[in-house]
Amino acid sequence: MIGIRAGARSIGAVLLLTVLVSCGAGREGDRSVNLEAFTPEQIFQRGEFELARDRTKDAAYYFSEIERLYPYSSWAQQALIMQAFTFHQGKDYENSRGAAQRFIDFYPTDEDAAYAQYLLALSYYDQIDEVGRDQGLTFQALQALRTVIEVYPDSEYANSAILKFDLAFDHLAGKEMEIGRYYLRFGHYSSAINRFRVVVEDFQTTSNTPEALHRLVEAYLSLGLTAEAQTAGAILGHNYRSTEWYEDSYKLLTANGLKMKDRGNNWLSQIYRQSVKGQWL
Repeated sequence: MIGIRAGARSIGAVLLLTVLVSCGAGREGDRSVNLEAFTPEQIFQRGEFELARDRTKDAAYYFSEIERLYPYSSWAQQALIMQAFTFHQGKDYENSRGAAQRFIDFYPTDEDAAYAQYLLALSYYDQIDEVGRDQGLTFQALQALRTVIEVYPDSEYANSAILKFDLAFDHLAGKEMEIGRYYLRFGHYSSAINRFRVVVEDFQTTSNTPEALHRLVEAYLSLGLTAEAQTAGAILGHNYRSTEWYEDSYKLLTANGLKMKDRGNNWLSQIYRQSVKGQWL
């Protein structure tokens, strides 16, 4: 008798799921079905069904309904991380971030907390693909990625977070370079120097540093500050001899009868002395 009842329940569950999936299977956004009649597992499967068809808004809706209807169930926990993922897939970064943060707040020790933090970081990172965009997003991405690296160093997401952290750092340096080149092009040498100095001092591990040093050579020569220009060239010669920027600075300085060497007592001289001692870069 028990076996018959169990079998009947299984058949009923399948029929309910069939109804849930078929109601609106061809109509995107149809949410007229009363979900209270279904189990969290059935609603979850509907969410997966919509996600497989790239209907991220509908998928997120079903996952969120599990959180609303069955807030204390294990399915609600699974549905919450799926919300974060689904919103991100649909490029709804704000809602992805919100779902990911709720997961971290509610389940900080769960094994998926690292993934939630990674998704939160991606919600910022995936919006900074263009150097001209709001750099506030880059700073937020760096902070969130740093959390993945420091709080979840043994997770499978740590290495990816490190790579993206370096790339985001390059974005910030790239923005400074973009502005510095603009100033240099129009002869605003002091303003250009300030931008290139930021790259050399604050973003020295990025790929932009060799060019920043060369641009400093150009700017300082334009102002007649030969000691600073020579010292910038000396740093290039010491750390980036194999780059095109070293070659360009070498030609520019020698054309003006100058050598690449540390001169004077300026901010570049300090960097040069540190780099020679191996304490810089």
